[in-house]
Amino acid sequence: MQNQMTAARGINIALGIWLFISAFLWPHSQGQFTNTWVVGALCVLFALIALRAPKVRYLNTILAIWLFVSAWGIPALSAGTVWNNALVAVGILIVSLLPSTPAVRGSPTAPRV
Repeated sequence: MQNQMTAARGINIALGIWLFISAFLWPHSQGQFTNTWVVGALCVLFALIALRAPKVRYLNTILAIWLFVSAWGIPALSAGTVWNNALVAVGILIVSLLPSTPAVRGSPTAPRV
């Protein structure tokens, strides 16, 4: 069960690292560049903290929503930047919503997340 939590946070860490690195791989507008590396760094930070404090994962949920909206709202130099950020946002959102510990049906002691 602990491995599932670690895997979900690990995926968020990997997505954040990719987002951070992608800011430097091809030309971005200044706004998209700053947004991409900052959100990537925060995603990694929040996922690392969520390994010990599971509810912190919801900060990545908020970041994912922001990243998706900003992908379309901040002027970009290329469609690649928009699509990269939008798809990474969807990935971060999905993984951030995975519960920290899976609930067992019918178990009175199943944790609420």
